[in-house]
Amino acid sequence: MPKKAGMEKWKKKRLQEHLELKKYRYYIFCEGEQTEPQYFNGFKKLIEENPVYKDMVLIEIEPCQAETMRVIGMAEDYVKKNKIKKGQIWCVYDKDSFPAERFNGVVERAEKLNKENPELQYHTAWSNECIEFWFLLHFAYYTANNHRTEYMSFLNDKFKELGIGKYQKKMQDIFNILMEKGNPKLAIRYAKRIIKDGQGKTPTEIAPGTKVYELVEELAKYLPEEIQKNFI
Repeated sequence: MPKKAGMEKWKKKRLQEHLELKKYRYYIFCEGEQTEPQYFNGFKKLIEENPVYKDMVLIEIEPCQAETMRVIGMAEDYVKKNKIKKGQIWCVYDKDSFPAERFNGVVERAEKLNKENPELQYHTAWSNECIEFWFLLHFAYYTANNHRTEYMSFLNDKFKELGIGKYQKKMQDIFNILMEKGNPKLAIRYAKRIIKDGQGKTPTEIAPGTKVYELVEELAKYLPEEIQKNFI
């Protein structure tokens, strides 16, 4: 038993040493359990297969099954528990029907935390109302402040038009669909335009809107060159 415990401790130490060699570190905390993690796992897989960056970039994706302030709270707990001192902490969450003070509060909390350690920075990749708004921007410039069901309806129609079938949450191939059938570069441009037009407003007031593009731009830097051109 002591030998086994010693081996586990040694393995854990070696893993920690391996992770510390990673120059660029991203810890992504997703509100949803599957939709957002499935999407960002598309980036993670391609980056880990990229011989140029696979030994330099660490990407950890944590499904939270929580919303707004609880997402950043879980991120903080994870950072403390794992004694993380360096890297980027990304909170991916939706407005949905949650109160404005909680939705805006994540940004306020991140700004406060970022004053504590310049090497450990929190970022907020929010969507108002939902991640599906980011998805639909791959196909059209859309500014109507509709209920999230309208965004899903839009995706349903577009997916059927493309012969993909019905849009569903938890789609395992959502990353590939958006990259191959949509236009990530245009989605980034559209999302930036909407945020620029809403300059000076709170996240709640920018409806619809999304800052998921900021995380996408970060991760796209490490994609294989032939794929990167779809984003940058």
